Amino acid sequence: MTERISDAEHAVMEVLWDESPLTAQDVAERIPATRDWSANTVKTLLGRLLAKSIIGHEQDGRRYLYRPLVKREDYVAGESRKLMDRLFGGKLSPLVAHLADRDALTAQDIAEIEALLKELKP
Repeated sequence: MTERISDAEHAVMEVLWDESPLTAQDVAERIPATRDWSANTVKTLLGRLLAKSIIGHEQDGRRYLYRPLVKREDYVAGESRKLMDRLFGGKLSPLVAHLADRDALTAQDIAEIEALLKELKP
């Protein structure tokens, strides 16, 4: 996936990743009320995502059903890689060190990282 998803588009994708296929109205009803978006706003965002080939749609009578073409896991992996490449030279250890330096890691976070590392060690 080469196209970037905006924050607004990401909100729509979260709905579709959680449940699909959905109509535009279904998506609009599932967007958090704090966004205060109209159905037209959601339709605009769906159109953008279609143009980027991040979602697909199929006609169901007079309406369209939308579904993601990109898996959430693939999107997260790509965005994580971009962040590491852009800010940390593509290396994970400087990212973890940065989080640790900024007190962003809790004792629970450290324990989970240690458990992951133990699983990865041969």
